[in-house]
Amino acid sequence: MASTILAMRIEQALPEQFRPKRDAQTLYRLYALLTLVKGRDVTLENVHDAWASWQSASDPDHEAIRPFIELDEETREKDRPYMMAIQELGIQLEKDQSRGGS
Repeated sequence: MASTILAMRIEQALPEQFRPKRDAQTLYRLYALLTLVKGRDVTLENVHDAWASWQSASDPDHEAIRPFIELDEETREKDRPYMMAIQELGIQLEKDQSRGGS
């Protein structure tokens, strides 16, 4: 499945309040990559690392761009909706592949 389709499916899985307002497609493509390489095994830390990579392009001094282990619990939890969307899509992809689909 093309990464642009995966990116679109991740965006659609997210409630409106969790969708970034700027350059969202770049972030969704990073999340699509996580879906392909990690799928159901993606972690909050993986999601944070992808977000930090994306965020550093526009705001390299953002206070949350630091190692995941240094973040407080509240900040870590902000990545949960994205992690859940990626995991759910990863599970769907596994099911599709086991049925011989794409």
